[in-house]
Amino acid sequence: MCNAYCVLFGALNLKREEIQARKVIEVGSLDVNGSLRPLLESFKPKQYVGVDITRGRGVDVLCNAEDLLDKFQRESFDVLISTELLEHVWNWKKVVSNFKNVVKSGGIILVTTRSYGFYYHGYPYDFWRYEIEDMKNIFSDCVIEKLEKDPAKGVFIRVRKPVDFVEKDLSDYELYSIVVDRRVKKLNERDFRGFIWRVKLVRKIRKMVRTLSSFLKFSIGD
Repeated sequence: MCNAYCVLFGALNLKREEIQARKVIEVGSLDVNGSLRPLLESFKPKQYVGVDITRGRGVDVLCNAEDLLDKFQRESFDVLISTELLEHVWNWKKVVSNFKNVVKSGGIILVTTRSYGFYYHGYPYDFWRYEIEDMKNIFSDCVIEKLEKDPAKGVFIRVRKPVDFVEKDLSDYELYSIVVDRRVKKLNERDFRGFIWRVKLVRKIRKMVRTLSSFLKFSIGD
């Protein structure tokens, strides 16, 4: 998934010489509302692999982001791109670790995701919100080359994996979750089920209100 701001960020921060004849992986590659892939493929990479959990345009391999290292070898790609995925994964710490480890030393990781204040958007679910300071901490074991806020309540980052990479332990890190409306180390099933129940209830009430509103307008019109 992507949007106009994501495409612009990628276009400005990925050079032809960084893509040409290199191996690229895109995690969360299903083209729902735009993609960096056409641009990057015009740079003629050696390989471009799109990974997602759903078949569709832009998807070459079906794989959960949490299982990335079970599907691909460590340090097997020069560039990793992930746009608008990271808020949707249950175990974000494992996914981030996979990002760092599937990329070669000296490789590039480019990520876009949503921040606090962005509405719930389940594809199929939505768990987390990331801020500038979160990205600084999460990717402090890499060289941060670009980090900025997205005008549409998100955050963009480009990092380079150092040659002497030593992965940071994020097990105790707390991140804001839209599910429980606070920072937590991890989510539990009970909190998530309760949240989904509330979301469904709100949607049902809104549907009933719209139906009633239409009925009243029709009655008054008569």
